Amino acid sequence: MKVAIVAGSKSDEEIMNAAREVLDEFGVTHKEFIASAHRSPNLTKEVAQIIEDEFDVAIVIAGLSAALPGVIAAYTNKPVLGVPVASDLMGLDALFSIAQMPRGIPVATFGIGKKGAKNAALFAIRILSLKNPTLLERLKDKARSEEEELRKLNDM
Repeated sequence: MKVAIVAGSKSDEEIMNAAREVLDEFGVTHKEFIASAHRSPNLTKEVAQIIEDEFDVAIVIAGLSAALPGVIAAYTNKPVLGVPVASDLMGLDALFSIAQMPRGIPVATFGIGKKGAKNAALFAIRILSLKNPTLLERLKDKARSEEEELRKLNDM
């Protein structure tokens, strides 16, 4: 079970790291790619084919016009989880671009930036846990641990 993390620019590395940290915490194999839907369309198509052939889920990080998640989704039937990047318009441009995909090209859309990347990674793990009981148990353990921390804060 493998997750691809794709970013449109090397400058998105900090957001890629946020997704990577969550996948690492759960022991999920992943690989990172940098490809631009506009500056390297042929490379983007190649990356999408690799995702189709070798990966179970793709987390795709993009800013500005944020075409990358949709382009990847157009070339693969694997789940694509889109993470918008904040830029000139605080990431709203990217958020709207990812959320407004045309009929037939589904992309799950997450919050802007690192928090969105972490949630996308957790969602990828939930998808993988459908066929991996060990991952499902680790997700449940994490939820119990987080609740326990809150109980301690409340002396409960």
